[in-house]
Amino acid sequence: MPRIIVSLILISGLLLSPVPAGAHHAFATEFDGNKPVTMKGIVTKIDWANPHVWLYLNVKTEGGVIENWGFEMGGPNSLRNSGWTRETMKIGDEIVVEGSLAKNGSRNVNAKNVTMASTGKKLGAASSQGNTVD
Repeated sequence: MPRIIVSLILISGLLLSPVPAGAHHAFATEFDGNKPVTMKGIVTKIDWANPHVWLYLNVKTEGGVIENWGFEMGGPNSLRNSGWTRETMKIGDEIVVEGSLAKNGSRNVNAKNVTMASTGKKLGAASSQGNTVD
């Protein structure tokens, strides 16, 4: 009898556990490593969530138009392991991001490195593309 109860509890736990969203992906499915880009802008939003941290910048185009771009970085734990904290970057900071453009032509970039414009401090973005920080 105890085996049946334990089995029912385990099965119930499996059925009721949340199913992870299919948001995680390989770099090459969404971004083009042959389209490197470096962008400078002002941080408008930072979303510290799994599976990827996203930051958003207002970037001025050559024509003077302000566009908001999204930059995918690694997960929160990977960023912490690379020296990031939630206080490393704040809304209103000016930063430079190196990365690769999205394949679909959207205003999204897979961030490789982030440099704080005010200090020159460069941090890897813990992305699936890899970092080049020395």
